[in-house]
Amino acid sequence: MIEIRFHGRGGQGAASACKMFADACFRGGKSVQAFPMFGVERRGAPVQSFVRVSDDEIRARHNIENPDYVFVLSETLMNKVDCTAGIKPGGVMVVNTAKDVETLKQAHDLEGDYKVHAINATEIAVKHGLGSMATPIVNTAMLGVAARATGLASIDDLAAVIEESAPAKRAENAKASRDAFAALEL
Repeated sequence: MIEIRFHGRGGQGAASACKMFADACFRGGKSVQAFPMFGVERRGAPVQSFVRVSDDEIRARHNIENPDYVFVLSETLMNKVDCTAGIKPGGVMVVNTAKDVETLKQAHDLEGDYKVHAINATEIAVKHGLGSMATPIVNTAMLGVAARATGLASIDDLAAVIEESAPAKRAENAKASRDAFAALEL
């Protein structure tokens, strides 16, 4: 079973992203589970959302403490929440940032037995008219990143799910996911 944790801020769409990612994996024949965890439920507050993906039935019903993958929708969360907590050895973290990987690692002391990747999902989202530089809506771009990093969902299944379920700008959201999928350097 693969376990994934998304870190976002209230209003960024982390919970919606997890549901869409699970739906795309389900289309690919996987068993899935997606659920959010909210603390203070207000716009801008840190939130976590989780996805489990397996070839077998999923019986676990608890928060994900030791994820294989962590996706951070805003680098600013790195100063508020320990986004690296519990990452499995050999795991992967991808952060939405304009910084290169080495600068990101130095800025947040990212040392451990996990890989770190950086993607400017904000730039991709803004390019497609998904919010603004001040309030970018990056969840679908980060979904493309999740599909590429994990290999659990095809970009075609993911784009189809986004086009069916995004609350607005469905074509633009699907394009953002495709662009981010192509842009992530592994």
